[in-house]
Amino acid sequence: MTLLLTVHSFMRWLILIVALVAVVKFALGWWRGDSFKSMDRGLASGFSGLMDLQATIGLIFLVWSGLAGAGFPMYRIEHAVTMIIAAAVGHLFARWKNAEDKIRFRNSLFIVLDVLIIVFIGIIRLPRG
Repeated sequence: MTLLLTVHSFMRWLILIVALVAVVKFALGWWRGDSFKSMDRGLASGFSGLMDLQATIGLIFLVWSGLAGAGFPMYRIEHAVTMIIAAAVGHLFARWKNAEDKIRFRNSLFIVLDVLIIVFIGIIRLPRG
């Protein structure tokens, strides 16, 4: 169970790094009027995939540790629900897959920023958040 928590804790830094790269790339693409290329699609997909993996690991840890004696206090449930919402918002990239490039960059930028805000809210729900 400690390994699962360690992996879950490490993943947040990986997600943060990918999110920062995405923010810079999407902001520059929007500002310059670049074409939304395969690297940009890969960055968006990688970000949402990492969010999914993090949510899955978190849910497994929640259930496993909860049944093993940690219980299910409200702050853990609130954290899980908030993070599931963040992972769902992280999939909104597909909503604009047929939009023009400038709109795609703008919306992708705001999706990543929104996810980061929701993740921050989910983290502060924890006692040591």
